[in-house]
Amino acid sequence: MQDVLQAFPSAQRALFTKYHIGGCNSCGYQPEDVLEDVARRHNITDVDEVVAFIHSADESDRRIQVSVADVASALRSATPPRLLDVRGPDEWDIARLAAAVQVDETVAAQVMTWPKSTPIVIYCHTGRRSLDAASYLAGHGFSNVRSMTGGLEAWSREIDPKITRYEVVRDPSGRPAVRPLRSALS
Repeated sequence: MQDVLQAFPSAQRALFTKYHIGGCNSCGYQPEDVLEDVARRHNITDVDEVVAFIHSADESDRRIQVSVADVASALRSATPPRLLDVRGPDEWDIARLAAAVQVDETVAAQVMTWPKSTPIVIYCHTGRRSLDAASYLAGHGFSNVRSMTGGLEAWSREIDPKITRYEVVRDPSGRPAVRPLRSALS
């Protein structure tokens, strides 16, 4: 599964959405498991169908991704997109894009009332959480939603090196903690 998830990051979401695979302990899998064995444990006999669905989900994800350069250009346009940050408060406190709104429960509820054609770009640290959020909105009928590929990390490297780069590490209790990298240029 590790190889599948590495090659197709959308596979985790796709497998859960269609087959309820991977959402909890009873339907989970280990990184060393093989897709065929996981499918068999879930009484799925057509592995080719599963593979085709993973490919389809990957194509859908690619269609909603947008490069940081294209986002920078869109933000300078006469009609910039709404920029939503789906990172946690600790990450928001360390670095953010000026035009962004941090998504919390209140903002999420407001977004669901926006016109479905509203131009929206979602970002996170590296692009994975934002892709999940963009896929969620696309699944709810939003036709102009995008996920910024590479997230704020790519923005800092490619667009604005003054944006603080950071990493998420585990503190001694095992909780995630945010730590700035030594140099914004590293």
